[in-house]
Amino acid sequence: MENHKNHNHDHSNEPNHTHSHGGNNSLLLFMIGLAAFIVGIFVNNGVLKTILNVAALALSGSHIIIEGIMDTIRDTKEKKKFMPNVHLLMTVAALGAILIGELDEAVLLILIFAGAHFLEEYAENKSQKEITSLLKMNPTTARRQKANGELEVVDVAELKVGDILTVLNGDQVPTDGTVLSGSSSIDQASITGESIPVEVGIGDTVFGSTMNGTGTFTMEVTKDSSDTVFAKILTLVSQAQTDVSKTAALIKKIEPIYVTAVFLLAPVFYLFGLYVFNWGADDTFYRTMVFLIGASPCALAATDIPATLSAISNLAKRGVLFKGGSYLANLSELGAIAFDKTGTLTEGKPVVTDVYFLENVSDAEINKFESVIYSMEKKSNHPLAMAIINHFDGRDVLDIEVENLIGTGLTAEFDGNTYLIGKPTAYGSVSDEIMSHTDTYESEGKTVVYFGLDSKVLGLIAIQDIPKQTSLEAIRYFQENNIHTVMITGDAIRTGEAIGRQLGIDEVRGNVLPENKSEIVKELKQDYPVVAMVGDGVNDAPALVAADIGVAMGEGTDIAIDVADAVLMKNDLSKLAYTHKVSKKLRKVVIQNIIFAMLVVLFLVTINIFGLMTLSQAVLIHEGSTLVVIVNGLRLLKSVEV
Repeated sequence: MENHKNHNHDHSNEPNHTHSHGGNNSLLLFMIGLAAFIVGIFVNNGVLKTILNVAALALSGSHIIIEGIMDTIRDTKEKKKFMPNVHLLMTVAALGAILIGELDEAVLLILIFAGAHFLEEYAENKSQKEITSLLKMNPTTARRQKANGELEVVDVAELKVGDILTVLNGDQVPTDGTVLSGSSSIDQASITGESIPVEVGIGDTVFGSTMNGTGTFTMEVTKDSSDTVFAKILTLVSQAQTDVSKTAALIKKIEPIYVTAVFLLAPVFYLFGLYVFNWGADDTFYRTMVFLIGASPCALAATDIPATLSAISNLAKRGVLFKGGSYLANLSELGAIAFDKTGTLTEGKPVVTDVYFLENVSDAEINKFESVIYSMEKKSNHPLAMAIINHFDGRDVLDIEVENLIGTGLTAEFDGNTYLIGKPTAYGSVSDEIMSHTDTYESEGKTVVYFGLDSKVLGLIAIQDIPKQTSLEAIRYFQENNIHTVMITGDAIRTGEAIGRQLGIDEVRGNVLPENKSEIVKELKQDYPVVAMVGDGVNDAPALVAADIGVAMGEGTDIAIDVADAVLMKNDLSKLAYTHKVSKKLRKVVIQNIIFAMLVVLFLVTINIFGLMTLSQAVLIHEGSTLVVIVNGLRLLKSVEV
């Protein structure tokens, strides 16, 4: 497996099997040449027919011949060794056909070869379309408020942090920022892949490139245009189109070696045909030309890149962005995956999971106590207050004076009674009934808060950062596929194990300091072939770098996104499970393509030895196999089933 952690890629030696033939001009020349060949079929005059065929060969094959010769010369000079390509192979085969008087066959060879490559180029471009279309979504202008309150339309690149912008209904949000006034619903599909619009109001974050709905709002710019989430997506897209899998890199590396071998074998084939099989000079030369075509690696060269780009495109539509094909290809060999807990496996914010009052407390008293708790917490500033407020939302708000006791909790006077909400250590002795429930909840990794009246504990509240439903689904998928799952958390081991049990995690590492997360990942790499790490915070960055594949949550910190190899734009781990399915399907498709391409070569060479193959038939079958390989790869544009 390649060392993919050097993110400053040198792409000078990467595959570029795109067959760019000079754009529309080459295609126009090809069509004129094709027309000349077709007209020549119906012409009886020998001289005119020859002129039309030569014109067809020159017009349709000019780019093939030029690329074959010029690219070979350039690559040979650069590498200081013979570096032929498939185009040169086809040029030599066409020249050979002309030498034996088969001009029609030579023209047909070039026409089919060039036509197939134009179709191949179209197919590859189709697989890239989904991710390159993101570039068109980049905002270009913004409505900025001047000091006197007037609006001016400016280029997005001119915006500075702190600028105040107005976003009208139907506008594209120009850049990342915070809503200062107004409200609206925003389509964030370009960022998160979520099709349902999100309601935003004062204090909410909005992202550049998203589409505003019917409302109007003002916002403050919080990021430079080059640092926005969308800008980072564009960077990912750019990297995804240049970084390729190790299979594609290997094929590109062996292609000139393969072509050279075919050139070297051609005279051997000729000598065997002439002196061993006694085919005769003309027939032997003809079959040697067929051999050059049948053995060429056109289909082999197209086995990986279109399929990989299609898979990356498929995932981009679903809010999963990869920095390159190599990371996606490696994911198919995943042996272990480590997760940060808070915000990755869990919701990232605590919620009340259980409320318990003593059995002898009446329903009427419970209703009163819940209103007391709700009213006290609304005046609190401790971290768990919001979870309690959300749980008891809708209860009566009482006029209570509340005092915050630092390190203990809250106390309040109401109806002549003193109420206390605090951690268990704030109370002295408690009943066995309360203690029993406390032990149960704490063993489940929950934080317990007591509620008491005049120093007597009447009930308790259990609070926990609960696992996401999507995390449960993802962990279940990874276990079904024999992938070892690990949760890494800074929480107490007891809390971590409780969450781990709920999720079905194989291994829990608790009490882990941020700097030690990467060490755990390195340990896992000693036991498993490919290890992934999923996280969202600054403290996850070293572990993301240490992993074979680092996956950042899209709502996480910028640094986590920067160092990761893939990003889940919506914090949904079920998308990661889907990504693994796509990766496995990609590997299967590439293997199918390689086997098919080599079988076609073997078939053509074998049939040619028995004299059952014409030159034009060899071209048709060989280039047809290239298109079959391309189309098979394009299947990855469609949703992959479980």
